[in-house]
Amino acid sequence: MSAKASAGKSPKMVNIALQGGGAHGAFTWGVLDRLLEDGRIGFEAISGTSAGAINAVVVADGIMKGGPDGARQALEDFWQAVSRQGAKSPIQRSLVNVFMGDWSLETSPGYLFFDHLTRLASPYDLNPLNHNPLQDLLEAQVDFDRVTACNKVKLFVSATNVHTGRVRVFTCGEITSDVIMASACLPFMFQAVEIEGVPYWDGGYMGNPVLFPFFNSCASSDVVLVQINPIERKTTPRTAREILNRVNEITFNSSLLKELRAIEFVARLVDDGKLDPADYKQVLLHRIDSVEEMAALSASSKLNAEWAFLVHLRDIGREAASGWLERHYDRIGEGSSVDIRTLFD
Repeated sequence: MSAKASAGKSPKMVNIALQGGGAHGAFTWGVLDRLLEDGRIGFEAISGTSAGAINAVVVADGIMKGGPDGARQALEDFWQAVSRQGAKSPIQRSLVNVFMGDWSLETSPGYLFFDHLTRLASPYDLNPLNHNPLQDLLEAQVDFDRVTACNKVKLFVSATNVHTGRVRVFTCGEITSDVIMASACLPFMFQAVEIEGVPYWDGGYMGNPVLFPFFNSCASSDVVLVQINPIERKTTPRTAREILNRVNEITFNSSLLKELRAIEFVARLVDDGKLDPADYKQVLLHRIDSVEEMAALSASSKLNAEWAFLVHLRDIGREAASGWLERHYDRIGEGSSVDIRTLFD
């Protein structure tokens, strides 16, 4: 059923959780684009980290400006702007990668130079003026006054407090471009972002993304996780870069897995009659991912901003969302469409 076919019917409201992942966030663009196009689902709240936070504010701004269609256009405009800016970067695919049809940057001289440089010097040495072109781009694409005034969707953006190691969740009225940069601040690439005198790093360290704000702030019990980072890999990393990349994946998934484990534990206690269901909200979990396609991409491709690659990721996301809608739309409001226990087997 298309958006036109569902005219006159209220959409099913869900909370949607968006992971970070650099340019791989274009996969999330595709998922959101397909859900907005379909029209049968509405977003009560969005929780986002890093690239997920960026997608979240772009959607909120677009919805405030022009409803679902405005959000779809805002997403396309933003990712096109990312591609235009990326074309100016010295980090580009090598001719070998282009010839082989490989989206990675593993043989890119610019990428290899930058990768080695960030292991030897901090961003305070390499970028003392703390210029961030992504923030300039974001401010040009998003009206943050409109985002802070957003009353059509709740926003939760997470960042990691450098001093305490705890997560801070920012909500609509607090979200500025600095907050989004804090959520996307990889400490080996950017200086910590200070907000009210407190330094913050990437939210993925403590919540990629956070789910707990949904439980007390939202009426909907349905949580749709848009997953970019693979939880499991079948091969053992052997090179130094592969090892570091896998460590980062495990680290950025750990907080999410802890939240999912807690959800499963509480649900099991309720089912066993050990907790009163009147005191605990039932969480209906859903997941949209494309495990094989995303796991096949190297970590270096998270810095690949070529339009063809972003469109490729968008199309994978749209296909994943279409498949999920076909298989699980009827489960929304009725029950989970993913068994959390399988994530821990």
